Amino acid sequence: MLADSFPEKIMTAVEWPQLDEDVNVAISKKAGTVQDRRDMWRIGRDQELNRNFRFLSVLGFTAVLMCTWEAVLITSSFGLTDGGVGGMIYTYIAALIGFSAVILSMAEMASMAPTSGGQYHWVSEFAPPSCQKFLSYLTGWLCVLGWHTGIAGCCYTVANMEIGILTINYPDTYTPQPWHGTMFVISTALLAFLFNTFLAQKLSLIEGIILIFHIFGFFGILIPLWVLAPTKPASVVFSAVEDRGGWGNVGLSCLVGLTGPVAALIGPDSAVHMSEEIRDASRTLPLGMVWTLAINGATGLVMVITYAFCVGNVDLILEENQGFPFITVFLNATGSVKATTGMTVIIMVLQFCSAISNVATTSRQLYAFARDEGLPFPTFLSRVNSRFVVPLNALGVSLVIVSLMSLINIGSAVAFNAIMSLGTASLLSSYIVSTSCVFLKRLRGQPLPRPRWSMGIYSKYVEAFAILFLIISWLFCFFPMTTEYKPETMNWSVAVFGGVVLFSLLFYALHARKVYAGPVTRVKLMGQWP
Repeated sequence: MLADSFPEKIMTAVEWPQLDEDVNVAISKKAGTVQDRRDMWRIGRDQELNRNFRFLSVLGFTAVLMCTWEAVLITSSFGLTDGGVGGMIYTYIAALIGFSAVILSMAEMASMAPTSGGQYHWVSEFAPPSCQKFLSYLTGWLCVLGWHTGIAGCCYTVANMEIGILTINYPDTYTPQPWHGTMFVISTALLAFLFNTFLAQKLSLIEGIILIFHIFGFFGILIPLWVLAPTKPASVVFSAVEDRGGWGNVGLSCLVGLTGPVAALIGPDSAVHMSEEIRDASRTLPLGMVWTLAINGATGLVMVITYAFCVGNVDLILEENQGFPFITVFLNATGSVKATTGMTVIIMVLQFCSAISNVATTSRQLYAFARDEGLPFPTFLSRVNSRFVVPLNALGVSLVIVSLMSLINIGSAVAFNAIMSLGTASLLSSYIVSTSCVFLKRLRGQPLPRPRWSMGIYSKYVEAFAILFLIISWLFCFFPMTTEYKPETMNWSVAVFGGVVLFSLLFYALHARKVYAGPVTRVKLMGQWP
């Protein structure tokens, strides 16, 4: 009975000893556990990808993609400008509390429905019937936009660090040009895509190894700062809440600066899009997300406090043009170009590893949305390559999209920065819609799939707080860093965000509404399980 309810190639354990050992292993990789087969049967999808990921590799995948302590340094210009060193600490703590609620809410939804579709699937299943189809479709497009700009953002930060290293090592002979950054972005993206093709079946092992480097790298940066950097008194650091953005109010300034820590903590849904490659996903996935919150949240907090003590003269740090403010802080702390280069390389390598995870997540989300016919050329984009057992076409299309994005940097770094900031706004939008749908369903007392990991009676309270935090964060994502409303400093992401949403709505009106029904049409009741 069990075998009859799955694709012909997935057999029961009783039949395995009759097969060759290699075939046996291949079937085991795809089938996963009985619960995995139940979950795939419930969402009405065949198992096409290998389930190579276990708890440690899921933890490594999510922790490294979020790169929280690294991103705290990379995005420090937001906090230093809007909030100062003290405000940077307080906004990180506020963001950590808010994102804890977000991650816990999403972990519970992931346990209910572990699928590569992630948010757009949850919206399709949990939204009111009157708007299931449209909201699910829009959420899918927001995720596509968010994850592609996420790849561009990771690759761009790697490129900027490469330029920063060249600048401090060859100050008299090297002059950065816009096309340098573009070439670095494309080469970084290409290398990340090659990783996700030729080493795809080893990605789970690689992620576990990278997790170790992520933790040791943290101490590799922290200890030199503790030992070598001149520091300020604690009374000065924790009281230095400043408004360099010209907002006229330190509270408003800190809210604008919230964008930095939000960007450092965003991405908890990354492993969700890999859920069809995780063994015992409905249990392993939420545990991996919660432990990521614990590890990344704690290391990020320690790093932001340490960094705040070591910054020195904030105005001078922000004036330096070496890619990122933290490079100048490292240089001032160590007094050595070689030491600064080594410390920066650690962060650069980890950020490249984040790009690898971003590419994997993006391709799986694109693959899932295409197989539900939410994108143009769905058959092409949802095809799984039999040799590499990955959605190779989706990977290739993502590489082309990111490469085209990087060309914008040649004409305007401001425009490219606006596109990159879209990643945060787009993903926050998808979090708001999906969490609101499950919260509304819970308030109405309507039945939800039983999760294997749950917050119990606290779920609705955590979800309500998460939604409130997400809305506030989303609004301030579109604010410029300062009140100097010049083309060079304006945050143009709202214009690009609106343009992509309008395009998706146009495509929906002309074509997608006729073919896109949403994943909910395939969902089966567990009572029907044979």
